[in-house]
Amino acid sequence: MARATTLTVRLNDSLSDFVTSNVSETGSYENVSEYIRDLIRRDKERAEQEAFERLRAELNVAFAAPDSTYQPLSAADVIARNRR
Repeated sequence: MARATTLTVRLNDSLSDFVTSNVSETGSYENVSEYIRDLIRRDKERAEQEAFERLRAELNVAFAAPDSTYQPLSAADVIARNRR
């Protein structure tokens, strides 16, 4: 079962007004929690996509390299390098 965490966030007037405009009868979200969860999900997806694109770029370079440039690496080496 998923665990819920309560967070408190302070917003300046400009940000608060922006959130309010997105959370209303005419806005895209029914409440602030729904809006924040969606923002976090989108940011998580963006971070995952960026990580995938870094891996894709690295693989493209590797596949284009001549065989003589290949070096043996352990799985731990690859994982550590991709955490950057």
